[in-house]
Amino acid sequence: MDLRTLSPTYSVSPQITPEDIHALAGAGFKSVMCNRPDGEEPGQPDFASIEAVARAEGLEVRWVPIVSGGVPQSDLDAFRAALSEMPGPTLAYCRSGTRCTMLWTIAQYGVLPEADILKATQSAGYDMSGLLAQLHQQMG
Repeated sequence: MDLRTLSPTYSVSPQITPEDIHALAGAGFKSVMCNRPDGEEPGQPDFASIEAVARAEGLEVRWVPIVSGGVPQSDLDAFRAALSEMPGPTLAYCRSGTRCTMLWTIAQYGVLPEADILKATQSAGYDMSGLLAQLHQQMG
């Protein structure tokens, strides 16, 4: 697994498998969130298979599938609700971890200083400077 920490309560990862869940629980994660639609690419484990193993391990699980290319307000609201309701630390995964990082960046905009968001995402290997510039233009 390629776990990347953005905050003490939120990490991201590329696609995980049901076999990864035991290690995630052992690493102290309390929740798993999937931000990837089922069937996005051949061979991808479906959410139900990960959910079953995660629940058996005592983890909270949410599925907030985001289609690559846009984030409707309803999806962003579902992501924010999942973050606020699930016990941390949470691991969120998608194809590469970028979608999960993008969602976190949007959710944290206006909550954390932009410099802190940028530092956290860059430290994890994701460049959200363009997204932050867009958010700054749109929301000020």
